[in-house]
Amino acid sequence: MTDSSSALVQERAAVADVCRRLGAAGLLIGTAGNVSVRVGDRVAVTATGAVLAQLTAGQVTVVDLDGKAVAGTLQPTSELDLHLGVYRRYGAGAVVHTHAPMATALSCVLDELPCIHYQLLALGGTVRVAPYATFGTPELAESVLTALDGRSAALMANHGSVTVGPTLDKAVENALLLEWACGVYQHAAALGPPRVLDERQQLAVIEAAIARNYGTTRSLQEGKP
Repeated sequence: MTDSSSALVQERAAVADVCRRLGAAGLLIGTAGNVSVRVGDRVAVTATGAVLAQLTAGQVTVVDLDGKAVAGTLQPTSELDLHLGVYRRYGAGAVVHTHAPMATALSCVLDELPCIHYQLLALGGTVRVAPYATFGTPELAESVLTALDGRSAALMANHGSVTVGPTLDKAVENALLLEWACGVYQHAAALGPPRVLDERQQLAVIEAAIARNYGTTRSLQEGKP
C-alpha cells in the first residue's frame, strides 16, 4: 500500500467519524448533508443516500479531482460538483455541508448574516447567502462558490450551509461556529434589531487578536522580562 492510499484509508475513517460527531451535535439530519476531505489529487467524500449520523468508512467514496471514483463501492454525494469546485477554486482542504437547523432557518429569511459578534471574523465576517438553486446542480455549485469568495462559510438560501477549512477539523469547527452564530442572531432578533459591528470595530478586533495571539494558550512566564 502506498503512502497516498494509506492516507486515504485514514481519511475515509476520519470523514465517517466527523459525520457521526456532527450528527450527534444535531447538524446532520438523516441523509441530508455531505462532508469531504482532500488528500493530494484525491477526495474522500460521503456517499449519496447514507445516514450520516451512522456513517462508516465503507460509505465514503474516493474520487479524483475530475469526479471519477477511484475507491469505494457507492455513488458519491449529489453535491460532488460543489465540493470539487471548492478544491479547484480555493485550494481548501475540507468541505462540510449541513442542513443545520439555525443556519437553515436563517437561510430562508436573510440575504446575509451580518457580523453581530467578533467571532464571525474567523469565518471572514459577514456570511453571504447564495441564491436558491436545485440541489446537485451546477447552478447551485456556482452560486455557493461565489458566496464563499474571501470567506470560510456561506449560507444556501432555503437549503443549509457550507463551511470550508484547510483541514477537516477546521471545516467542522467552522460549521459549529456558524451554527452558534446563527443561533445568537436568531435569539437577538427575537428581542430587537441586532447591532452590527462596523468596519472600525472589526478592524480593532483583528488588531487585538494579532497583538495578543488570540485563541492560543500561553505560559504564565510568556511576555515577562
